[in-house]
Amino acid sequence: MKIICNGAAREIASGTWLVDYISQLGLDVSSVAVECDGKILTREEYASHALRDGSVLELIRFVGGG
Repeated sequence: MKIICNGAAREIASGTWLVDYISQLGLDVSSVAVECDGKILTREEYASHALRDGSVLELIRFVGGG
């Protein structure tokens, strides 16, 4: 199925959970904020949110620095 992630079309397997997709990208779930289809999700929702064909994601990664 196809989703849009940060403006780019991506092909993913049907039934992919958001938490798994974030991990596939090599990102740490605790350092990512996610908006899916216009709704900001809590980290608790990542594991129970199934991505659908046509889902639109915006992932924002927090990094520390000084």
